[in-house]
Amino acid sequence: MTVYLLPEDPFFPPADDAESDGLIAIGGDLSAERLLQAYAHGIFPWFREEDDVFWYSPDPRMVLFPDHFKIPESLKRIIRSHKFKVTFDTVFEQVIRGCAAAPRPGQEGTWITDEFIEAYIALHKRGFAHSVEVFYREDLVGGLYGISLGAAFFGESMFFKMNNASKVALHALVERCRKNGFSFIDCQVETSHLQSLGASLVDRTDYLSLLQKALKNKTIAGPWR
Repeated sequence: MTVYLLPEDPFFPPADDAESDGLIAIGGDLSAERLLQAYAHGIFPWFREEDDVFWYSPDPRMVLFPDHFKIPESLKRIIRSHKFKVTFDTVFEQVIRGCAAAPRPGQEGTWITDEFIEAYIALHKRGFAHSVEVFYREDLVGGLYGISLGAAFFGESMFFKMNNASKVALHALVERCRKNGFSFIDCQVETSHLQSLGASLVDRTDYLSLLQKALKNKTIAGPWR
């Protein structure tokens, strides 16, 4: 396998050419055009080292199909209690900064640098990046953000400051995706937490096939308020 050095144009090699760890390319930038091309090809940026962006397409891929979402009884009770208020696309920048500041077990720092934040805010302004926000009273206590293309939602990161806040955000996203006929939510890499909520692993080949079908649908761009 070969790790590609990206040219100035927003070009990406076939995702099937990725290394065993999912790395497929280095370089390029985080322009809106390049990011949208990457997601449409089953590739996403994971981190930046000095001046280089590292692009990945893992195999297998963790995916959550909306109809497979498992709602624990405890989460059902929380949702019925209306303890939290959930909104969409009202404080996108606060959500992405909340994700950047969230501690990650086994990790030092975050891949969500200022360059990433600026890039995804630009995508949000163009109607492709969306956030789910969870408030307790007047305080933002959890949320998630990602990219929407066709009938696919590419989840990027989530955070919580109160127990279950991120689960409430994910439940709200699943319900929105289900109502709008989305095919799947891309969770990128495997975690036991997402697996317990119904996400499953699919081979890259199958994922790319699902993605191409999903992209035939019209993108629901603009604010999801």
